[in-house]
Amino acid sequence: MGELEPPDSHHLRAAVGWLELGLPDEARRELTLLNPALRRHPDVLSLEWSMLARQHSWEQALVVALKLLHCDRTRATGWIHRSFALHELKRTSEAREALLPAVSLFPQDGTIPYNLACYACQLGRLDEARAWLRQAIKLDGRDTVLEQARHDTDLLPMKDELDRL
Repeated sequence: MGELEPPDSHHLRAAVGWLELGLPDEARRELTLLNPALRRHPDVLSLEWSMLARQHSWEQALVVALKLLHCDRTRATGWIHRSFALHELKRTSEAREALLPAVSLFPQDGTIPYNLACYACQLGRLDEARAWLRQAIKLDGRDTVLEQARHDTDLLPMKDELDRL
């Protein structure tokens, strides 16, 4: 699908702004102003996923992530969102397996190895988690990744060793 055209692009940007302000109801209202045919546009689905994630509506977020993957498999976000929702639904092994193919599809996306590190850590696969974190560091930079990792509860089993990676 191509880029959204005005006025729909304006409504989408407004919805993003409302969500960034922490006002998901206003964001959802803005989305109702979109042409109904565009509800399956990848940009709209990504925003819808973000709104559901903020509300911790993981079952619905998974459905939206699957729609996003179905309409555009070339975006890393669909792969990442699907696995994140699976993980939040306590289906971490499935989340890991679902995200692994994305490593070769999106080799420059540091979020993918970072999330795989989180999943591996939660599955007790600490050597694997270390390897994924090292890859994320190569892609996104040491300071950026370690700052995020220090506050990530999924990586608590590795907290004492993060600075040595």
